[in-house]
Amino acid sequence: MTRQMAMVGFLQAQNCTNLPSSWRHPESRDDSMSADYYQEIARILERGKFHMAFFDDRLAMPDRYGNDHAHTVEYGIRCVKMDPIVVLTTMGMVTTKLGLASTCSTTYFEPFDVARRFATLDLMTNGRAAWNVVTSVNDGEALNMGKEQHLEHDHRYDRADEFMEVVLGHWDAWEDGSLIIDKTSGRFADPTKVKRLDHKGQFFTSRGPFTVPRSPQGHPVVIQAGSSGRGQRFAGRWGEVIFTAARNLANAKQGYDAIRGEAAKAGRDPDQMFLCNLITPVTGATKAEAEDRMAVIQKLPLEIDALSLLAEGLNFDFGAKPIDEPLTTEELQGMQGMLGIRDGVLRTSGKTNPSTRDFITFSGRGQVQDAMVGGPKEIADRLEEMFVGRGCDGFVVAASYVPGSYADFVNHVVPELQRRGLYHKDYAGTTLRENLGLKRPAAGAWKTRPQVAAE
Repeated sequence: MTRQMAMVGFLQAQNCTNLPSSWRHPESRDDSMSADYYQEIARILERGKFHMAFFDDRLAMPDRYGNDHAHTVEYGIRCVKMDPIVVLTTMGMVTTKLGLASTCSTTYFEPFDVARRFATLDLMTNGRAAWNVVTSVNDGEALNMGKEQHLEHDHRYDRADEFMEVVLGHWDAWEDGSLIIDKTSGRFADPTKVKRLDHKGQFFTSRGPFTVPRSPQGHPVVIQAGSSGRGQRFAGRWGEVIFTAARNLANAKQGYDAIRGEAAKAGRDPDQMFLCNLITPVTGATKAEAEDRMAVIQKLPLEIDALSLLAEGLNFDFGAKPIDEPLTTEELQGMQGMLGIRDGVLRTSGKTNPSTRDFITFSGRGQVQDAMVGGPKEIADRLEEMFVGRGCDGFVVAASYVPGSYADFVNHVVPELQRRGLYHKDYAGTTLRENLGLKRPAAGAWKTRPQVAAE
């Protein structure tokens, strides 16, 4: 079979999508705190043969702007944040092939806990789980989780490397064939095939033995979205699905080659990973219909949306100085969290010391300027260019209103991509790894690679 696109639905277990103004759309459902809301999305994505539904997450509502949460609650800027793993289980109940992915932080949880949660989800969904590994972004999360402040960027990734070793070590504890379940002999499992980890490292200590056997796909798929240099090294070492956010083919190819290069340095096969680029499609049966939809969507965002998400994402209070005053070099260097946002603004604006307004203009946070607007042909043309040009291996589809954006894409764009032979017409199997074309990992296989990329 020729190379096929991977497709991911980008979700939030909250009152809006990643576009905070989505809840204001006249056609958006307003029951985002109900199971039926997410189950409808799940059915739509599975009808469109999406490889997975993915939940982004934070452990705090955005409150870094003005160091207050009032604006977040008043304007509905991601102020509701439910546990995405619990939400995923409701989606798993109404689907059989759709992959189910959730974010979980290496900074604020213990490795054994995370390993058990995702291994359980993997068993309960017959091998469809994936874990998006993040190190969290801001002080609000730290304060909610009993810490005084958020850890420094590169230090978080150092801890995350060891976190991964512990999680994968636990996932490897039960060898294939360890379960016997013989009522006649009374033997449940072979103790020689269940190992204790006994990990004692620089950051973590975890004994084991692990309490969840391996799933049909071996263990959950590992997702990563690091965009800084350190983040790319981490992604190259561990990630099987990588999320990117390039705005054009040239930038996409640069990031694509860089992360695949990091994977090769780590002794991995770069073809055993998928880089999926974020898109916000606004589509309909025709280009004119799509443009009419976009006219409504463009009226939704507020300036406070961008300011709030920038402050949250970079752990920096953008309300502390006038909006048009250039930020100092010290302020820029002191930013933490998602440093790819800062670096992208510096690169795109061409300014050494951009202002807060420049960050709003060039970051795209909380806005829809980067939306792909068009009918099936126009959207498919854009996706084909980036995919065939090796800027990515697939796409993370963000919604401007829910569930209509997903339905529009499935109804109009998916058939066009299938007609062009770029996107599968049915799932290859039942597990997420089978449907992505990833090999089922043998226990301990990750240990055999040269450990250089993330050092």
